[in-house]
Amino acid sequence: MGKFLPPAASAHASAIDSMMLHVHWMVLGLFIGWAVYFIYVLFRYRSGRNPHASREGTRGGVAIFIFVGVIVAEAVLLIGSALPLWFDRTSTPVPASNAVVVRIVAEQFAWNVHYAGADQQFGEAKIALVSQDNPLGLDRDSRFGKDDIVVLNDIHLPIGRPAVFELSSKDMIHSFGVPAMRVKQDVVPGVRTFASFTPTMTGEFEVVCSQLCGAGHYRMRAVITVEPEEAFRKFLADEAGRR
Repeated sequence: MGKFLPPAASAHASAIDSMMLHVHWMVLGLFIGWAVYFIYVLFRYRSGRNPHASREGTRGGVAIFIFVGVIVAEAVLLIGSALPLWFDRTSTPVPASNAVVVRIVAEQFAWNVHYAGADQQFGEAKIALVSQDNPLGLDRDSRFGKDDIVVLNDIHLPIGRPAVFELSSKDMIHSFGVPAMRVKQDVVPGVRTFASFTPTMTGEFEVVCSQLCGAGHYRMRAVITVEPEEAFRKFLADEAGRR
């Protein structure tokens, strides 16, 4: 399965890939089983052997046994793997002490990236301050707003540290999709949603909008750069110096 997917670049990616592999093997087994059964009944109930149709249908316990077996196998996959993984990935993350918290504000057709700065506190944003030069309406005169960093379509993360994304939208529904991290989360106007992962591989990874959001949907892309801690701190320092 791995060779057909982007590189697994987050700590939870292997669990997602494993579940998909199990599902594909189960579906393949069902396909083969039903194909064999279909071929069997074509010969078993051919007109030469059964000139008169039976309204009662087939009898015997084999069909019931197979039916129950399929239900049990799907229940094990659902309860034992899929649901725990789903609850884990959709629950609101509690940032760890060393987590990097990033606010992402989507709009047609860009991702605005907001870092808290050296004080680790996000400044206040006001709708009245939203402009071409200030897409988030960040109040630089607010208590924590002076050192905040805002960039466009450029996300930097340190390798090995949990990352928590607070997602919101300025205009319509978008979807924050990072295939290499096995992350996809809808971004809904008026609602703050969350996505989280721990990057385990350095490099550049594409962020795409997975929800059709207009004529420019195809170009709503960003890049996540996963790098060593020193390089991440340098990025923040360089961006702070450009303000």
